[in-house]
Amino acid sequence: MKINLLRFTLQVILLVGLLPYASLAQETDPVLENLIEKGLEKSHSININELDAEQAQVDQKLAKSVFLPKISLSGSYTRLNDDISFDDDTQKLLKATQKLLIKEAAGIPFNTAFPENIPLQEINNLQNKDILKSSVDVDWVLFSGFEATNALKAAKHKEASLHYAGMAEKDRIILKIIETYDKLALVNASEKVLSASEDYLKDQEHFVKKAIANGLATPISRKRIELAQQQLAARQLEYSHNKSLLIEVLHQLTGEDKKVLGSLNPSLTGISSNNLAPEKRHEVKALEEAEKATEYKAKMEKSQFIPKVALKGHYEFLEDDLSLFDPKWYAAVGVKWNLFDGGQARLNSQKTELEARKYREQIEEAEEMIALSIVKAENAYEASLQNSRIAKKEVELASATFELVNKQHKNDLASITEVLDALKDLERANFQLQESYFRQRRAATTLLHSKGLLNY
Repeated sequence: MKINLLRFTLQVILLVGLLPYASLAQETDPVLENLIEKGLEKSHSININELDAEQAQVDQKLAKSVFLPKISLSGSYTRLNDDISFDDDTQKLLKATQKLLIKEAAGIPFNTAFPENIPLQEINNLQNKDILKSSVDVDWVLFSGFEATNALKAAKHKEASLHYAGMAEKDRIILKIIETYDKLALVNASEKVLSASEDYLKDQEHFVKKAIANGLATPISRKRIELAQQQLAARQLEYSHNKSLLIEVLHQLTGEDKKVLGSLNPSLTGISSNNLAPEKRHEVKALEEAEKATEYKAKMEKSQFIPKVALKGHYEFLEDDLSLFDPKWYAAVGVKWNLFDGGQARLNSQKTELEARKYREQIEEAEEMIALSIVKAENAYEASLQNSRIAKKEVELASATFELVNKQHKNDLASITEVLDALKDLERANFQLQESYFRQRRAATTLLHSKGLLNY
C-alpha cells in the first residue's frame, strides 16, 4: 500500500511538471502580474526616467512661452545732488523771448521798457532732483526665426525618446522579476521532488527496521538509509537557503512584504510563444526619437541667422517727475539680425548633426543585434522543447527502473544500495525535468522580448 502511495506521488509530480509543456498558451499568473506592477512602481530608474520626461514637457512649455508677451512693472525713486536746469545764458535768452512775446501780445512797442507789474513764468528744470517713477513694460516676440518652433519640436521628440527608454527599462525589470519568480517556482518544484524522496526513505527505514528485527537485514542497511536521509536533509537545506535568497531578491525588486512572498506557491506555467511578426523594440524607438530631437536641435542652432522680430512697449504712470525729454509712453517694433557670431552657431549645428549620425549608427547596430537575438532565441526555444521531451523520457525510464529495483529489493533480489541509487537517479531525472521547464520558460520569455512582444 505504501509503495502504491509512493508511485502515485511520483506520478502526480510528473504530471504537475508536464503542465507547462502542455499549456503554453495559458493566461499570465495574476500573482506574477501583481508583483510586476509593484516592481514597476518601486523602480527608481523608471521614476527617474519619468522625471526626465516631465522636464522635457517643461522644455516644451518654455519654447511656447517665447511667443507670449512679457509684462513687467517697475518703480523707482532717485535723488540727484541738484536739479538739472538750463545754464544762465540760456535762461536769460528764454526770459527775454518771453518778454517779447508778452509785449507783442499786449501791443506794447518793441523799444518800450517791459512793465514791472507783469510777472514772468519761471523756467522749468530739465529734471528735478527728486525723481519718482512707476511704469509698465511689454516685450513681445513676434517671430523667433523658427528657433522657438524647432526647440519645441526637439523637446517633443526628446520626451518621446525618454518615454520609449522608460518602456525598455520596464521590460528589463519585468524580465528580472519573471526570472526570479520562475526560480522560486523551480525551488518549489524541487522541494516537492525532495519531499517525495523523504517519504520513500521514511517508508524504507520502517521496512528495514522490521527486516533487522526478523534477521532479514543487517544494521548496515539502516546506516545506508540514515546516510541517504542526511544527504537529503543537506539538499533540502540548500534549497531552503536558495528560497530565502530569492524571496529577498523579490522583496528588493517589488517592495512586497517578505511574509507574503514566503507564502507564495508559484509553478512553472507556460508562456505563449506564437509565430507573430516581430514589432519594433522600445530601444530602437527611443534611438529614433533621439535622432529626430537632435535634428531639430541642429535646425534650431542654424536658425540663429534668421532675423527676429519683437514688439516693445512702455508706459509711465507718473508724469510729475518726468524730464522734459522723457515720453509718457512709446511702442516700437524691432528687428534683430545676427549676421556673424564667429562661426559658433554653425559649429554647434555641425556638432549636433554629428550626434544625430551617431544615433543613426546606433539604430542600425541595434536592429542588427535584435535580428540576431531573435534567431538565437528561436533556436534556444526549439532546443528547450526538445530537451523537455528528452527529460520526460528520462523520468519515465528512471521511474520504471526504480519500481523494478524496489520490487526486487522486496523479494531480496536487489540490495538497499541499488534501491537508493535508483531513487537518486529518479530524483535527478525529476530535477532535470523541472530545470528543462524553467529553461523552456526562459527561452519563451526571451523570444517574446526579442520580438518586442513582451506585453505585461
